[in-house]
Amino acid sequence: MTGYIIRRLLGAVIVMWAVATLVFFMLRILPGDPLAAMLFEADPSAADELRIKFGLDQPMIVQYWKWFLLMLQGDMGNSIYGSRIPVSQILIEAAPRTLSLALLAFAVSITIAIPAGLISALRRGKPIDHGVTFIAFLGLSMPDFWMGILLIILFAANLGWLPAIGYRPISAGFWPWLSHLILPATAAGTAFTAVIARMVRSSMLEVMKTDYVRVAQAKGLRPWRVVMGHAFPNALIPVITVMGIAFGLLMASAVVVETVFAIKGLGRILIEGILNRDYPVVQGAILVVSFIFVFVNLLVDVLYVVIDPRIRVD
Repeated sequence: MTGYIIRRLLGAVIVMWAVATLVFFMLRILPGDPLAAMLFEADPSAADELRIKFGLDQPMIVQYWKWFLLMLQGDMGNSIYGSRIPVSQILIEAAPRTLSLALLAFAVSITIAIPAGLISALRRGKPIDHGVTFIAFLGLSMPDFWMGILLIILFAANLGWLPAIGYRPISAGFWPWLSHLILPATAAGTAFTAVIARMVRSSMLEVMKTDYVRVAQAKGLRPWRVVMGHAFPNALIPVITVMGIAFGLLMASAVVVETVFAIKGLGRILIEGILNRDYPVVQGAILVVSFIFVFVNLLVDVLYVVIDPRIRVD
């Protein structure tokens, strides 16, 4: 296991380097001048001075080599737009917001989806099964931004129970932090709740047909023990795979939800960086997001072994 994790970590470093390198060259190949949004109609000589200051006048391969050496030292550079503060500082402020949103949305999804999927599978063909299926398809058909707007209208504007926009760090208190995330997490997690619930149902129906489950039932074991002790753990392998993919997609869908609820997380930082052609910010944000994706995939592979000892990653 240790050797496998080390190999995966080394592979993760290569993947992150390849992604960052691809983004580096693609940003510079695209048409447009990153200094145009900063200077508007200023003296062209001022633009030339800034271009020299940021090294944008040098050949692309020289820019890449300097950037790569700085990255090896843990220096992501400074933003070339606005306040020009260090990129690491921007990401340190934005990452907790996106991670808090994604983790809470993920927690809401699995808390609702797993019981719903189990009940739907165990009551196959019954009214409750049809109800869960209908709600799941309804959740899948509603876009994140539309769900977010509906939640704001109902719980913030009309009822006044929860704040509509913004973010509060957990250092400001648990309830202020949670209250600002309940609506965006619900909006972001609705579709994934439906996906995971359907996956749990499908996987459980397959496992309940297996011989070892029938043997357990024939031995006279209590139904809850058959389900939770024999069927459910074996049904978790494909479910965990979907969960890993869902968490990665939650990070991606956070762009829309953060925009609706005015949360300046990684998604909004990345979009603003692309629009402003802020190369260091975009490259740093992509590195952080790719690291989260790779880490989640590694965690999923390790969980396979924990859940099913028959699986050997080596």
